[in-house]
Amino acid sequence: MKVSIIGTGYVGLVTGVCFAEKGHQVVCVDVDKGKVNKINKGIAPIFEKGLEELLQKNIQKNLQVTTDLYNSVLSTDITLIAVGTPYNGIEIDLTYVKEVSRQIGNALKDKANYHVVVVKSTIVPGTTDEVVLSILEEASKKKAGVDFGVGMNPEFLTEGDAVNDFMHPDRIVLGGLDNRTIHAMEELYHCFEGVDLIRTNNKTAEMIKYASNALLATMISFSNELGNLCSAMGNIDIVDVMKGVHMSNYLSPIQPDGDRVVAPITAFLIAGCGFGGSCLPKDIKALISHGKKAGKQMPLLEAVIRINEHQYEQVLSLLNRHFPSLKGIHVTILGLAFKPGTDDMRESPAIPIIRKLLDQGALIKAYDPISKHEAKKIFGDSIEISNDLFESLQNSQAVILVTRWEEFYKIPELLVNIQPQPLFIDGRRMLDKHSIENYQGIGM
Repeated sequence: MKVSIIGTGYVGLVTGVCFAEKGHQVVCVDVDKGKVNKINKGIAPIFEKGLEELLQKNIQKNLQVTTDLYNSVLSTDITLIAVGTPYNGIEIDLTYVKEVSRQIGNALKDKANYHVVVVKSTIVPGTTDEVVLSILEEASKKKAGVDFGVGMNPEFLTEGDAVNDFMHPDRIVLGGLDNRTIHAMEELYHCFEGVDLIRTNNKTAEMIKYASNALLATMISFSNELGNLCSAMGNIDIVDVMKGVHMSNYLSPIQPDGDRVVAPITAFLIAGCGFGGSCLPKDIKALISHGKKAGKQMPLLEAVIRINEHQYEQVLSLLNRHFPSLKGIHVTILGLAFKPGTDDMRESPAIPIIRKLLDQGALIKAYDPISKHEAKKIFGDSIEISNDLFESLQNSQAVILVTRWEEFYKIPELLVNIQPQPLFIDGRRMLDKHSIENYQGIGM
């Protein structure tokens, strides 16, 4: 199938590269000429495990990248919209969605064949039908459902594992204006054998995406609220509490052969210093705002966001117990990305933690295996960025673990060689509390 994808950000590029790997003829479109040139050289502008290898394998073969949206639409059967929808503090910003919809519509005006336009960008329920479809009809002077199809196909990609998520999906949601649209989307995904397909309307497809992310965010804030209670009460460790919860048959069922299967969702039932990234904070806030417009308050999700926005303060509270004044104190931050496997620092709890420490006069050294350049953009020369884990621990009076990088499992053996031992604050409850001399963790 001939596919055009508008936007080469996190979702667009992963989608384009993976569809090309599956055998489709893909053209990705972006307005950024520098980014287009970089991708055409086989260089991925984002860090994502396995992405650059597949890009280099398919570029100039099944995958083309261009700035020419008009001809890309004319030469393909289906167009996917994968542009950003940032939250502006009030609602999601549809500027990019509206603009590319208008450009796609202008191309459809000159196209004789039936074409399908599918939104992959995360947009609140009703946007595909009420905004995108209307703009396409206005710009093309044609009728949706007659001259072209309009669909909604949400993405469920986890940063750090996005390529694997795309190539081995747990579900594929196909929202469409009509059966003809959905059939075209089924043809696009025919190469994904044995995957459950959910066929529905556009509005429901949009809500499935938000509901999925809202559940994950709620589980994280639920765990953090319980962890904070454990800390306040004393002599209760949230790690042990959640271990007991995880072993419920609901989450870790025992199979007939006696083996226990641990559901991956238990990873969201662990206390820590809060969630970040480009999806969960933005999507929950957008859903709350959308609910208010519909006359429906969303107190549960409001609490989820409120808990998360203050959760990083638990780390600072632990630090202040040992250092009433942080002026001149050497503090090491381990992990800058909002999660392991990515260089994405958007909404990372490391950002407010570092800013608060700087405000209190602390001297900051930070280490992250991937996010050094992103950190430099945010903090400039106000913090020292180390290139080596062991070096980052040297001469530190306090160490704060913020991101669960696999490399950090060797910290206990590294700290043995450092005297005096720094205070170690585990913001993710990643390490065994008995493995480090001066260990402090959230929820204990």
